[in-house]
Amino acid sequence: MAERLVVISDMWGTKRGLWIASYFGYLQQYYDIVFYDCQQLGDIDVPVSTEENVHKAFVEGGIDTAVAHLLKKESVPSHYLAFSTGGTIAYKAALKGLPMKSLTAISATRIRLEDQKPKTSLNLIYGELDEFKPDAKWSKSLGVDLTIIPNFGHHLYSDEKIISQVSLGLLEQVTKKAV
Repeated sequence: MAERLVVISDMWGTKRGLWIASYFGYLQQYYDIVFYDCQQLGDIDVPVSTEENVHKAFVEGGIDTAVAHLLKKESVPSHYLAFSTGGTIAYKAALKGLPMKSLTAISATRIRLEDQKPKTSLNLIYGELDEFKPDAKWSKSLGVDLTIIPNFGHHLYSDEKIISQVSLGLLEQVTKKAV
């Protein structure tokens, strides 16, 4: 029986998420994958889909709506892979009791506003050049390790090199247990 992996998109959902298929290419053979589009989870519907408008919709209630929907939809302990806003949603849901075996969150910058860490295995990955990544003070105060990738910005999760590294890390989680 394959391990379950819940994947949560960045704020663009499937609208600008062709890169996400690369993760599925690596992972679908070893994981039973469930995918959530952030915009659908958060009931985001903005007439003009600019980065500013979509971001504002998430900050002004969309994140909380998405967390509530995720908590209703998911009850099986699973591994989570989440990107940017999706990472924030997964992190906040874990704090509210979402059953989670592990969370790999890439560029989940808004978790820097949280003052607790969820009771799960965390792999928090950021680009060195992402100006909104949590800082060392936050990391230390929560007892959380951050993986900082040199020479990358916020959208590092869409880079093929990073996709490969993250996917191989997730594959190690399931293949080492089988030995």
